[in-house]
Amino acid sequence: MLVAAAVCPCPPLLVPEVAVGAAPELDALRDACGDAVGVLAASRPDLLVAVGPAELPASGAFPAGTRGSFRQFGVALEVRLGSAGETDGDNGPADDLRLLPPSLAVAAWLLRGWHASPVQGLGVGEQLAPDRCAAAGQDVAASAGRVALLVMGDGSASRTVKAPGYLDDRAEGFDASVAAALAAADTEALAGLDPELAQGVRAAGRAPWQVLAGAARGAGLGGQLLYEEAPYGVGYFVAGWT
Repeated sequence: MLVAAAVCPCPPLLVPEVAVGAAPELDALRDACGDAVGVLAASRPDLLVAVGPAELPASGAFPAGTRGSFRQFGVALEVRLGSAGETDGDNGPADDLRLLPPSLAVAAWLLRGWHASPVQGLGVGEQLAPDRCAAAGQDVAASAGRVALLVMGDGSASRTVKAPGYLDDRAEGFDASVAAALAAADTEALAGLDPELAQGVRAAGRAPWQVLAGAARGAGLGGQLLYEEAPYGVGYFVAGWT
């Protein structure tokens, strides 16, 4: 049964070592993500599942201890899912070949020091249909007596002309609808997000949010929106559901 959820964005820039000189620009976002993870810890889960967008073949389940790397972003930093800390990227075991997708590597970084419960990961294909997202969420919610979710995903990447997806007039309205759904823990609104529109405005969080919708259906959780901004023209949201 789902007892709590936290929603966070997943830009690698959340990790200060990746952001370097721009790191202070996202301090408020990092603080909000820390508060959201605190919501999860307070729920005393039996299992925490981190869910994030992933491209094939990096979708599917990831056990505790799976390694994530930020080397592709120019930083020799590694994390492990459910581990207490970070490691130097040159010291990882050579036989650990399957890496976390970037979204779950950021989740592992947010969870450094987590000791409240076992941790697993789930990479969700960005093209996964809404009904399959909902089914995956229901399976996750049924996987332990008390389940918490850390749901990673960005909003539209088309809020300004300098955004990764350039300017799309639909992006602001899409993000506003997501923010309202997260604030109200509105599972029906999240489940009803249009995959084609999400793809058009380059919102990578659509599938993970719909996994959350499936997991939370009938759980009676309330929501609180902790952060809503669009730095760099990308919609970022942080929310806690309990």
